[in-house]
Amino acid sequence: MHTPGRTSTLSVLISINIMVSALTNILPVERKQKSITPPVEANTSLSVFVDTRVVLHCPNATSDAVVVTWAVTFRDQTSCSRDYRTDNNKTSEKTCTDERISWDFRPDQNFALQINPVAITHEGYYKCEVITPDGNFGHGHHLRVLVPPKVTLSLGENGTTICWAVAGSPAAQISWTPTGDCHTVEERLGNDTVTVQSTCHWEDRQVSEVSCFVSHVTGNKSLSIELNQGAITLEFPASALLVILYVKFSLFLVIILVIVGFTYFQRINHCRA
Repeated sequence: MHTPGRTSTLSVLISINIMVSALTNILPVERKQKSITPPVEANTSLSVFVDTRVVLHCPNATSDAVVVTWAVTFRDQTSCSRDYRTDNNKTSEKTCTDERISWDFRPDQNFALQINPVAITHEGYYKCEVITPDGNFGHGHHLRVLVPPKVTLSLGENGTTICWAVAGSPAAQISWTPTGDCHTVEERLGNDTVTVQSTCHWEDRQVSEVSCFVSHVTGNKSLSIELNQGAITLEFPASALLVILYVKFSLFLVIILVIVGFTYFQRINHCRA
């Protein structure tokens, strides 16, 4: 038989055990949630015009950052990196000698990287990794540099017309109005740009004007030109050319005879007078 004093003491002990068990189960979870943050990885694609300024951003974890690293792999498979340590406020550039690539402002305030101006050789993959006590945060940028081509249109030999889209990246596409007998070739230049040349010929001699349409991600262009009618005339059959020459020669003889006859009669009238 339990006395009232023992019953009260047992109840208190049971209550304490329940509270301790609850705190034991809750505190580790809260501590784990506060101290561990899952790493964040992300990638984005970015297209920019050549000779412009571009800013590449890092994850927003400036307050807890220990080390920030930008690792760059260019399209030609060369690489470089830039580091910043928050404990001593120092930066280092490992093989990044291109002065056009730099911190956007001050790395102790902004981890962003800037390229100014952008060249086609800067095309590649840029990854920023921020190391913190709670984990690493990474963000990559696939940078694509766009170069608008220079478009020209001119007459070629033998009734052909040539349209050029010079030194563009990526390669342009060329189409014609009206559609003719066309041949298109691409030439890759040493600076990673492409020149596209399209040569067209029209069998229908009734075509007097043609248009070259150049399609490119930086913008579309259209140029028109009148075909050389003189060149078209020279392609008549030989018999037709002989007839034309005969008619012209006959007219020339008639004009000469008229002039000679008029002069002769003027002299006769002068002698009579």
